[in-house]
Amino acid sequence: MTDGTRSHGPVADGRHTVVVGGGLAGVTTALALADAGVRVTLLEGRPRLGGLAFSFQRGDLTVDNGQHVYLRCCTAYRWFLDRIDGAALAPLQDRLDVPVLDLARPEGRRLGRLRRDALPVPLHLGRSLAAYPHLSLADRVRVGRAALALKGLDLTDPALDTQDFGSWLAAHGQSERAVEALWDLVGVATLNAVAGDASLALAAMVFKTGLLSDPGAADIGWARVPLGELHDRLARKALDSAGVRTELRARVTSVSLDGTGQWTVEVPGERLRADAVVLAVPQREAHDLLPAGALDAPERLLGIGTAPILNVHVVYDRKVLGRPFFTALGSPVQWVFDRTDASGLREGQYLAVSQSAAQDEIDAPVAVLRERYLPELERLLPPARGAEVRDFFVTRERTATFAPTPGVGRLRPGARTKASGLYLAGAWTATGWPATMESAVRSGVSAADAVLGALGRPRPQALFEFEEAA
Repeated sequence: MTDGTRSHGPVADGRHTVVVGGGLAGVTTALALADAGVRVTLLEGRPRLGGLAFSFQRGDLTVDNGQHVYLRCCTAYRWFLDRIDGAALAPLQDRLDVPVLDLARPEGRRLGRLRRDALPVPLHLGRSLAAYPHLSLADRVRVGRAALALKGLDLTDPALDTQDFGSWLAAHGQSERAVEALWDLVGVATLNAVAGDASLALAAMVFKTGLLSDPGAADIGWARVPLGELHDRLARKALDSAGVRTELRARVTSVSLDGTGQWTVEVPGERLRADAVVLAVPQREAHDLLPAGALDAPERLLGIGTAPILNVHVVYDRKVLGRPFFTALGSPVQWVFDRTDASGLREGQYLAVSQSAAQDEIDAPVAVLRERYLPELERLLPPARGAEVRDFFVTRERTATFAPTPGVGRLRPGARTKASGLYLAGAWTATGWPATMESAVRSGVSAADAVLGALGRPRPQALFEFEEAA
């Protein structure tokens, strides 16, 4: 195996940590530890970094496996972007503005917008909600009352995790239309579940943090370059500069503790010794690598379900969408993003249709999806009706996120295990957030913090500044 160490970061001491997994959680853990002067080896089984937020080549196009966005309130992911010198490549909106097209309305009257004003919470959304054409006046009033009730919930109350969001919304006067045109519009994209399948605790966290904490909290950011540019190339550059040894195509086969208190991590062709190990891999893989006794009930990890996300990719011979993105009502289409510039397409337009909570479609044949989605895009976008479809393909992530079902909170472990020197990271751990890039980065920070405490290393202030800004 090739040693990828670069000596541009802090001088590492003799303590060695192995991080297993090169997704956002693992890269964050490795960077945080290296910045604190710990010698780090990062092992990733794939030939790239980035986990489930990555890019690949399709002919001349650079394609993201799925559309990923973040919000201004995602302070940890914003720290990560700054740390890898990628913030300018994934800018935020100046102000929240979400175009919402409703196919049930006549052409010319289909467009509504969810946007904020420069006013304090909750007035920042007041004018937008009052003018939102996709809800009746009565629904708008009831939405406001539900939002105030949501703002009053205590996120530390464990009882919230036992309830589903849909039942709570119904009990607070929300009609099916209000759920479709507002609550699920936001919730499905952030939770990867409809309201009836989502934990009230996670849903309340999303809405309280994103819409009811700070006027700018829900401003949307997304990569204007392929995700691989951020999460692979720039991440690898930052790791190299920090002195992290990064090994790709290095799938860990076992993790064990010897009688001297040292950890042994085995990959084909090498056995690594470490003072600490961080498992930054999906929950089922972590379960399989955990030594006996590391968790009181390791089977709980297997109880954390998964939820799929489907992305439909369409390349047209001409421009059919004049805005960066929109979301839809009255259609199977959820969110549509223009990926033309990011993909490197030189002629025509490339749209990515992001479909969360896609359990019913994740295994559908491409031909079936083509017959379903091309007519819908033509209904939503009149210019598409005369356009030639030059390419149509589908990407599927069957285990894109953990399922945010009621009760999942008690299954999510913290960073520390009962085995001295062994830690966990991943969006599925107990971050308080749903399975987002923010949750992954936060888990990496928590794991690094735990390792530093165990190794007696100081906590770098710069790393944890985002917590104060949250």
